[in-house]
Amino acid sequence: MFTRVMWCCAAVLAAHAAWAADTDTPRCATRPAARMIDYPWMSIGRWQQMHTDQANRAAQGGVDVMFVGDSLTEMWPRSVWDANFGQMKAANFGIGGDHTGNLLWRLRHPAIAALKPRLVVLMIGVNNINLCDEMPEDVFKGIQAVVIALRQQYPEARILLNAVLPEGEKPDSPGRQRVTALNKLVATLGDGRTVFFHDYGARFVQADGSLSAALQPDFLHMSEQGYRVFAAAMRPDIEQLLK
Repeated sequence: MFTRVMWCCAAVLAAHAAWAADTDTPRCATRPAARMIDYPWMSIGRWQQMHTDQANRAAQGGVDVMFVGDSLTEMWPRSVWDANFGQMKAANFGIGGDHTGNLLWRLRHPAIAALKPRLVVLMIGVNNINLCDEMPEDVFKGIQAVVIALRQQYPEARILLNAVLPEGEKPDSPGRQRVTALNKLVATLGDGRTVFFHDYGARFVQADGSLSAALQPDFLHMSEQGYRVFAAAMRPDIEQLLK
């Protein structure tokens, strides 16, 4: 499961070096864009097919709870999803590797834009750090743009805005520090009326500050046990926001 999403391989780094050198390529954070890079774990064609499948699901309607994001959203184990959200008319619109610009682009699809969710569960931004090498201030602008787009597109919906989960085994790892700085900024987007910021990251951090390999085997993506922990933390807030 996790070999599909591991990022630190030479092929990925080489692809991003070439991509970053292309001055005609827009930055990730606030520029809506489809996937432009083939990864070892997901081709552009596969990304396009996933987007098409999700648009087809949206066209069916009947979505009260709309999960949007990247691989951390995409990879919910079916058993955990069904047990926690199966009775909520929930649909999953996560795609692995997406950054904020990818999500902004996907949200524009007519079938997805036409949905009328009661609640949007959003978690995005870690790929801006890991795949786009963006700083917290830039990533924040991208998440802010997504929140604005969601508010405009789904004016009757509430938004559960997730903090980016901690990554990197040790608390002093560069990725962890960027995520911590980013979440301090993202927290300011919660207004307690339509946008509700929640940070469940503490549930994944051990007493010494390190991450649990049992919950996050690659110190980013969650195991099935990690998703159970995540669901147990988030489900009560989802239920409250649906009232």
